[in-house]
Amino acid sequence: MGMFMSFMGKGLPTTQLLSLVMGTLHGKFIDKDIKNFDDFHSAILDIFNTVNAALPGKHYDVPLPTEVKVCFEEWQTAEESEKKKVFIDFMRKKVNLSQLDDSTLITGLVTPPAAMAAKRAGESVPQLKLIKTIPDVIFVPSATMLALITVKLSRKMVLG
Repeated sequence: MGMFMSFMGKGLPTTQLLSLVMGTLHGKFIDKDIKNFDDFHSAILDIFNTVNAALPGKHYDVPLPTEVKVCFEEWQTAEESEKKKVFIDFMRKKVNLSQLDDSTLITGLVTPPAAMAAKRAGESVPQLKLIKTIPDVIFVPSATMLALITVKLSRKMVLG
C-alpha cells in the first residue's frame, strides 16, 4: 500500500511505465501461436483492439498491412533474443494516436443543422411528403453519421 501511495503523488517515471506497457503487450503477443503472416497480423490487430478497448476516449490507428508485413519479415528473420526488440521498436514507431482532421470536424458540426433544414424543405415538396413520417431524432443522427462515413471513406481513398 505504501508503494502505491508514493506513486500517486509522482506517478511512475515515463520510461518505467512505457517499459511496463511494452512488456505486457509483448507477453500478450508471444502467447499467440504465430506460424505465418496471417497469425502475426491477427496478433497485432488483437493488441490494438485490446489497447483501444482499455483506454476510453483514446484510440490508436492500426498500422497498414504492408507495414505489418515488413515487421513480420524482420521479426521472422531475427534471432529469438532479438524478436522482442523488433516487436517493441515496431510498436513504438507505428502506434499513433488517432487524430481528427478538419474536414471530419467541420462535417460533424455543419451536418445536423443542414439535415434539419433539408428535412424542413423536403416536407413542403409534394413528392417528399413521406419525409414527415421520419422523426427528427432518427433523421438528423442518421444524416450526420452518413456524412461522417462519407468524409472518412473519401479521405481514405484520396490519401491512399
